[in-house]
Amino acid sequence: MVSVYTCQNGVRIVSETIPHVRSISVGIWVGAGSRYEAPEENGITHFIEHMLFKGTKTRTARQIAEEFDRIGGEVNAFTTKENTCYYAKVLDHHGELAVSILADMFFNSVFAEEELEKERQVVLEEILMSEDAPDDDIHEQLWQVMYPTDSLGLPILGTSKTLETFTADSIRQYMDQHYSPENIVISVAGNITKELLVHIEKLFSHLTRSPQAVQQTLTYPRFHSGKFVKNRDVEQSHIAIAYPGVGVNDANYFSFIAMNNILGGNMSSRLFQDIREDKGLAYTIFSYHSSYADVGSLTIYGSTNNQQYPLLQQSIDESLLKTRSEGVTAIEVDNAKEQLKGSFVLSLEGTNARMSHNGRNELIHGKHLTVDEIITGIDQVTQEQVNSLFRQILSVEPAIALIGQNVK
Repeated sequence: MVSVYTCQNGVRIVSETIPHVRSISVGIWVGAGSRYEAPEENGITHFIEHMLFKGTKTRTARQIAEEFDRIGGEVNAFTTKENTCYYAKVLDHHGELAVSILADMFFNSVFAEEELEKERQVVLEEILMSEDAPDDDIHEQLWQVMYPTDSLGLPILGTSKTLETFTADSIRQYMDQHYSPENIVISVAGNITKELLVHIEKLFSHLTRSPQAVQQTLTYPRFHSGKFVKNRDVEQSHIAIAYPGVGVNDANYFSFIAMNNILGGNMSSRLFQDIREDKGLAYTIFSYHSSYADVGSLTIYGSTNNQQYPLLQQSIDESLLKTRSEGVTAIEVDNAKEQLKGSFVLSLEGTNARMSHNGRNELIHGKHLTVDEIITGIDQVTQEQVNSLFRQILSVEPAIALIGQNVK
């Protein structure tokens, strides 16, 4: 059972006790992501995520790593377009220590100039690595086609230009604006004790809202069609096609994920069977859905050798046209629902998965559906709902990104 406790300052503590395990996963979730950045500060959320591991008033970066290694724990973090999470997984009797180290990183990081410069170079290498990999770069370019005037279209990593502008002062200013108590959720799952929850509250209840704190608002950005083309001397040509999808709070959300599952979400999907299994045109072909609080997207991606690329593009177009005009069968919908239910339940097997699921739900939805309620929602998806959504979404002119030799 998931329990939610709100501290007097507004920080929420979400806990799920799993008494039969010997581990604890804890995450500090912050409602700060790249979509809340101004264009000139693009990438600062991700840069802060890196910097919180680079030393506090009492611990060096090495000591942080050594303390977690010494107790056999795992510590990491990630940044998305809508949130940031700093998390750890440890044996249950090390829970209080793990939370204490995370809190020290969260509140007492010093952002030393030397560490700023070193980590700036690390993130620059991360940006260059992404740009060097066409199968990464193409998705970043696609988002900029979809949302050219909204921060949702900007890269999470930022750019080499914006990266150069980040300082200790700009980091602190951004954290004052976005790391406010009401925007923070502490999620913990595993063999939890009452003492651990008391310890978490003690560590985070002193946080106060800065006068600089901003009220984050959703932008409901308009989807743009268009095309990005980058000709590169590579062995394979890459194509990514995006259509407007639905947000996580949309009534059609379960139908949307079922639709993606049928189109290209697994090995029995239409795109995989047609393009890889039947025609042998590509090793990699799939679709995926992205859903945020207000908007979403359905994306198809494939790559093949430069000679076969025109046939790959033609085959994808034909498959999408057939799906839009003829629809999908009742059997396909039933199979998709069973697969989604299985994937969802199996994905919650570990404490880290439970912690992430609960933290994200509290931060984005402010509510927690039970496993049975989610399964019921999937079961209620109908063939007509899926076909209607296919007709609606695939009738829109898509956004397209192409990378390869002589692509157009």
